Formats: sequence, C-alpha cells, structure tokens
Amino acid sequence: ACFHVRPHPEDGWSPKSAAGTRLVPIHSQLIKAGIMSFLKPEQHFLFPDLPTSSEGVRGAAFGQAFSKLKTKLDLPAEITFHSFRHTVSTKLRNQNASFRELWIDRILGHEASHRSQGTMNYTTSIDVQNLKSVIEALEFPTFRLDIPEL
Repeated sequence: ACFHVRPHPEDGWSPKSAAGTRLVPIHSQLIKAGIMSFLKPEQHFLFPDLPTSSEGVRGAAFGQAFSKLKTKLDLPAEITFHSFRHTVSTKLRNQNASFRELWIDRILGHEASHRSQGTMNYTTSIDVQNLKSVIEALEFPTFRLDIPEL
C-alpha cells in the first residue's frame, strides 16, 4: 500500500515540483492502526474534507490546527508543521542502514541532492520495495493512533 502523490488536473491541484510526484509506501504501523479505513472508493485524497486555501494548498488547515495545538502544548515557535518532514529526514539519514540518499529524497519529494549522470539518467524507476525498506526503518516507539469508529 502506498500514498500516490500526483497531480489532480480535475481539481487543479499538483505537487510543488516534479519530484513531488511520487509513491510513498505506507508504514506497517499506520496500516495496523487502521489508516486504510479512511480511504473510500473513487476518493482522490485520504482526507477529502480538508479545505483548500485560496492559494490551492490543501495542508494549510492542517498547519493552522497544528499551530493552535502547539501553542496549547507550549512548544517553541521554531517547531512548525514542516518540522515533521525535517524529523523524518533526519531520522532516515541517521539510520545505521545504508539507504541511498536518492531513496530518501524520493520519499520526501525532494530533488536529488546530487546530480551525477547516473542519478539524472538511470533512476527514474526506484523499486517500491526499496522505498518500503526506507519507510519501515522509521521507528517511533511511543507511536499511538486512536482512530475513531466511522
């Protein structure tokens, strides 16, 4: 199971860059917690009710809700919703496993951090199993997700 981040011309939404179009395997912990129950047939987005900002950003409401929660929890101002992405990047780059930098960049939707001829010409199709191994390397021992019954 993967998240398929791709343009949706019918809604006018698309990732910020070409690197943003990608498959991201869903961590087994999220599957076990029941995240697949959120997806309905013919649904483009995992959270279809998430409002889109006037600039076409679907995550803006998520970010605003996070900011309110952060304030209630007395977290420092430098922690932002984007901090989650930084945390994942840091955790993956500090793993003992020898993941290719390119695999991590692909998952995060970043342009390749190095531009060798091989990177530019021969890595258009990274095996999903490789990406899955990167995702599964993420460990959050205190992770708990209570999904309400729908």
